[in-house]
Amino acid sequence: MPRKKKPPAASGGSPAWMTTFSDLMTLLLTFFILLFSFSTLDAIKFKNVASALQSVLLGEAKPTIFPNDIPPGNIPIMDPIPVPATDETETIDNELTILYEMVMKFVESENMQANITVSKDLRGVIIDINERVLFDSGKADLKPESKVVLEKVYELISQFENELIIEGHTDDNPINTAQFPSNWELSVIRAVNVLRYFTEVKNISPTRISAAGYGEYQPMEMDDTQVDKAFNRRVNILILVDSNKEDLNIG
Repeated sequence: MPRKKKPPAASGGSPAWMTTFSDLMTLLLTFFILLFSFSTLDAIKFKNVASALQSVLLGEAKPTIFPNDIPPGNIPIMDPIPVPATDETETIDNELTILYEMVMKFVESENMQANITVSKDLRGVIIDINERVLFDSGKADLKPESKVVLEKVYELISQFENELIIEGHTDDNPINTAQFPSNWELSVIRAVNVLRYFTEVKNISPTRISAAGYGEYQPMEMDDTQVDKAFNRRVNILILVDSNKEDLNIG
């Protein structure tokens, strides 16, 4: 019995090279989209790269994928995205405001403005005690009369549980003694002696308080006059504001 002839294979559809070409075009489109996503801040450079690639791959110049030309020197820069205030930021601001008003009210009620100034920064509230209230010139031992002021400060800081940093500052007059080779040592030891008064005499928890010395390197004034120098010789009591702490015990 004779074998049947197989029907000829059907021919038709796109040629094989068309599939490869379509894949290439898809990859190129993806590549250009990727470049565009990274080129928001440098449109001119991306425009040049895109045009060069198109010319090389297609063999002829093609219009750029940007609808409008951007003249040199006028590259658009996106405005920074505003960062919305968070609940934590608002909590810190509220605590700082309450704490500042509380300290100011206390200082005014005790008539301490002649010896103490109050300010605030991002860290917290700063009680600034002038050097002449606490120490003799060039010395770090607390004067007997300083205890009156420190006692009042203790009454204030015992009303809440925020952490404290005692910060010592000097003017720019150099010092070089056996006890204080420089203003660094003088500022640090003054801060430590105030800290020891609060921890050893007034029993403030040592875990709540620390000391730092800045020498003459964080002046309030420019040290041009004796008045300026007097302002710069000081001890600060920084009351830290921390949103993770319990609410202030205003008592």
